[in-house]
Amino acid sequence: NPDPPESYTEQQAAINMQKRTPARNIHIYDANDTGIVLGGLVLTNGVTTANFYSMVEIVCLFDQDYTLRDESGITVGRDDHPLQPGKYFIVTAGSITVSDGTWLVRAAPVSTSPYPEEFRHAIREGDRGCVTTGKGACGAAAAYVFPLAYEHHWVKHNYGDWITLQPESRRSINSVQNGLLHWKDLRIHFNSYMVSINPDDNYKIVCFIYDDNGIAGTHLDKTFVEDPKRPVDQVLRWHFRQAVLADMRGQGAPVFECDFPSNSDILDDIMSSSKVGERMEFELFTRLAGYRICN
Repeated sequence: NPDPPESYTEQQAAINMQKRTPARNIHIYDANDTGIVLGGLVLTNGVTTANFYSMVEIVCLFDQDYTLRDESGITVGRDDHPLQPGKYFIVTAGSITVSDGTWLVRAAPVSTSPYPEEFRHAIREGDRGCVTTGKGACGAAAAYVFPLAYEHHWVKHNYGDWITLQPESRRSINSVQNGLLHWKDLRIHFNSYMVSINPDDNYKIVCFIYDDNGIAGTHLDKTFVEDPKRPVDQVLRWHFRQAVLADMRGQGAPVFECDFPSNSDILDDIMSSSKVGERMEFELFTRLAGYRICN
């Protein structure tokens, strides 16, 4: 067994690394190599077998057709039947490769104060309430779908081409079409890829953690979906794929601290965690994002 962590920060980092995995009640294996877990899922309301197939195809790459079988050896169909807890085995005559698709490290900022005012105002005026729970705007906060900290990634890969409503700053990432209003803790869960929206399943809300708000498996309001100011499908699809990679691939992506105590050493906490370079990049750009607008 590995030695126990020697400091609080090391212990906290170890805990954070495991937050996405202990509650999993779905586990994915290669039928030809059942000793290695390819991924898993915390099963919540609304996940169908068809949904599961589509998520498996984000986590894994195949060069031939495949099917899924449950622990009883029964082939699972691609249909609207609710997915059941348990182990699932990928059966294929070809190869299975776990996707190395890019996952952008992200943690929720304590407040939205670093966000440009034009973005926060546009989202609050457009949504007027939490889009997932239906609760009022009081207590809700704006959240980027594609994170502002990675604007260089947004520009490099031309994600701005999806935006039709440009903000006054002409920075397409700040468009109202890249943001949502979320109620309290849901903003943190959305930013951490623990809650997402699948635009390819009638805008179904998918929870990758236990659902305390009764939203898993529900759908965005039709009026919101028909609003041209809502986030474009391509951005929502990007976020959903990120959520699947973060929560289902392998042992799951680490969950990082975002609400540092006032007397904590933030730099030390980050340096003792995983993905130090990506984490430092995210924290730097997130904390300085607002200053770019002011200067």
